Amino acid sequence: MSMRIVIIGNSATAVGAVESIRQYDQAAEVMIISEEPHMIYSRPLLSHYLAGEIERPRLAYRGADFYVKHHVAAVLEDRVTAIEPDAHRVHTASGAEYAYDKLLIATGGQPIVPPTPGQEAEGVFTMTRLLDAERLLTYLRTHTVRRAVVVGGGMIGMKVTDALVKRGLEVTMVELAPLILSAALDQTASQMLSGLLRQAGVEIHTGNSVSEIGARGGHVAEVALKDGRTLPCDTVIFGVGVRPNVELARQAGLRVNRGIVVDEYMRTSAVDVYAAGDVAEAYDLVVDMNRTVAIWPNAYRQGMIAGAHMVGVLRPDKGGVAMNTVEAMGVPAMSIGYGNAPEGEYEVVTELDAPRHVYRRLVVKENRLVGAILVGQIERAGIYTGLIRHRIDISEHRRNLLSGHLSLLSLPDQYRKHVVRGVGIEV
Repeated sequence: MSMRIVIIGNSATAVGAVESIRQYDQAAEVMIISEEPHMIYSRPLLSHYLAGEIERPRLAYRGADFYVKHHVAAVLEDRVTAIEPDAHRVHTASGAEYAYDKLLIATGGQPIVPPTPGQEAEGVFTMTRLLDAERLLTYLRTHTVRRAVVVGGGMIGMKVTDALVKRGLEVTMVELAPLILSAALDQTASQMLSGLLRQAGVEIHTGNSVSEIGARGGHVAEVALKDGRTLPCDTVIFGVGVRPNVELARQAGLRVNRGIVVDEYMRTSAVDVYAAGDVAEAYDLVVDMNRTVAIWPNAYRQGMIAGAHMVGVLRPDKGGVAMNTVEAMGVPAMSIGYGNAPEGEYEVVTELDAPRHVYRRLVVKENRLVGAILVGQIERAGIYTGLIRHRIDISEHRRNLLSGHLSLLSLPDQYRKHVVRGVGIEV
């Protein structure tokens, strides 16, 4: 009898797992259970959809024939409510139960919404799923919405703000930290992006929070800030961030810290149960510890590792590298690895061209690049990421790192062997 693999979740991790399983095993039964009704879509593109820059079909992460092509049984619009690791069984909200031989928990993250008086008013949204974007777009079409308050100045808050400005709204951003994007960028890069947003008319209140949402006729009308000010607005979007969606795992008795703790094969503390993606706490090679890294490529890669191991193929995880990209008024910014590491135990090299909105910050420790922040010019992000991921000794190539002429030929031999392969190619 063929093995049955059940995957809870239907995003990048599930795709990575399914494609990896089918690379090695055509016979295993594969089932995906997802509370969302949609085919697999690309969450990183949601802000572009919200901005009106792309149509909904462009959100597709894989073709409509993905399930058929990979022989996947998809159970959509049903939520797993319990996992029984000992019985190798899951239960869903519809009352169904499914047995498994191997289980992958890919439940991702859930939006953080600080308890706020008035948050039940109509016109309050989060922004992590397609349904969130659809609801907000419907609200914008059916109500007079001129002013929006975005709570949170991290990656999600930035993307929502950028999208709403492109739709012609007046946007105010409220961020608890003293700087926007403080988890990813340093002060210089943060201030550059703040400046670009302000030039576009965005009001930014840092070191502040929304203490109450006021409504008229059941609809959002204003917010009160912690500092006592009141801001009139027509909608409030919480873009504070996400936390790993670990409740199922916790109730099932799995080992959970911030995320579900996994080893290098994405195995949890329960036999035959795996976790990957935003919900998993896996090894981060830059900081040399396990932590959650909520980024799309990481979720796909971990899904591939879990999928392979479930069918008996050992592809250990060598560790992820945190990487985030955001854009403010057409100017891109990236944080790779430990880009905002404090100076002191790390060597930090920077280059700034403020009039052109170009900035680079490279972080080095023991002759190895461990982080980078890039604003404006991000073309060399792949090279920097490779140097970090492969822990390449850069001692003889320091002067080339910030050079405008940086290329593969100016990099260490051992790194070029990682990235250049092919018959007749000498590196």
